[in-house]
Amino acid sequence: MTNPKAPPGLSETNDALLLTPGPLTTSKSVKEAMVHDWGSRDAAFLKINREVLDWLPEIVGASGDYVTVPMQGSGTFAVEAMLTTLVPPAGKCLVLINGAYGLRAKRILDIARRASVVYQTTEDTPPDLSEIDRILGADTTITHVFAVQCETTSGILNPIVEIGAVVRKHGRCLLVDAMSSFGALALDAKAVGVDAVAASSNKCLEGVPGLGFVICHREALAKTAGNATTLVLDLHDQQQNFTRTGQYRFTPPIHVIAAFHQALLEFRAEGGQPGRGRRYAENAEVLIAGMRMLGFKPLLPDRLQSPIIATFHMPTEQAFVFQAFYDKLKTRGYVIYPGKLTVADSFRIGCIGRLTAGHMRGALANIAEVLAEMGVKNLEAAA
Repeated sequence: MTNPKAPPGLSETNDALLLTPGPLTTSKSVKEAMVHDWGSRDAAFLKINREVLDWLPEIVGASGDYVTVPMQGSGTFAVEAMLTTLVPPAGKCLVLINGAYGLRAKRILDIARRASVVYQTTEDTPPDLSEIDRILGADTTITHVFAVQCETTSGILNPIVEIGAVVRKHGRCLLVDAMSSFGALALDAKAVGVDAVAASSNKCLEGVPGLGFVICHREALAKTAGNATTLVLDLHDQQQNFTRTGQYRFTPPIHVIAAFHQALLEFRAEGGQPGRGRRYAENAEVLIAGMRMLGFKPLLPDRLQSPIIATFHMPTEQAFVFQAFYDKLKTRGYVIYPGKLTVADSFRIGCIGRLTAGHMRGALANIAEVLAEMGVKNLEAAA
């Protein structure tokens, strides 16, 4: 008698499961929220949008002193809006880099002709706090510090609370990219002393792509008039228009916002950040333990590993061809990500979205079968 094949991965709408860091698998009800039309100036839509903007600061302990400024577009639109609005023409930003998203922030600043200084570590290494302290102490012209809470290049957790303490010690402004962590990992904006934090609709909040947002300290935002290098990415102007009219300056992604509203209702029903974080942590624990049992080597030690996405070293055995591995998993209903590391050949598997530990076990069973089909017997990675 032959063993039954592992069941394929299927979402609530019979789509392949996206084991990626976003876009990601969303609930059927989030998708269904997009089947209606609203006018962008209609009272029903304005109510939906207002609730979205009001709920977001609560997730990071930022009610009252902070305001949500939405930005049409992907998460990078929000990061660029944050950097080019908050960092003034005469400012200077220390960019903490240990992955692609720190590098992208540096490029944004360069294109905007904002002065910057870089402190870069390898993709599997968090920044050294004493080095940040030294840099800020030695260069009093630095006005802002940019940090990524979870770098999805590797899945590494960066020590945002500790970074914030060093930045406060030197009286500088802290800008945080929480794109892949917002809603899943704890962040208390007031306690950390964050001036602005950028995120988007399509990551741990489980909406669909199309809306970024920046939660800004009101006092910091009030000082930014005239800073922006573009019309559409001007957070100050966007917020001023909301204050005057309650509306976007330009056409909003209405269906995306309606889906985001539904996603936030489901987020709140799950218990907010603690509840969402617990589910993702269980997903990551099951995934990483199972991959280790199969013989794969994770890039990161457990103390640095986020529950967002895990990176695994690419096996060196000739029979293991990543594209074939990827394609075979996709036909079975599991979509993973190639690696982005510069330090090693790798691939990544995400733990976020409308996924459970059961989905992760299904993925592991299918991975085992694919390896057998490919004739892969040795998963040893390059030294």
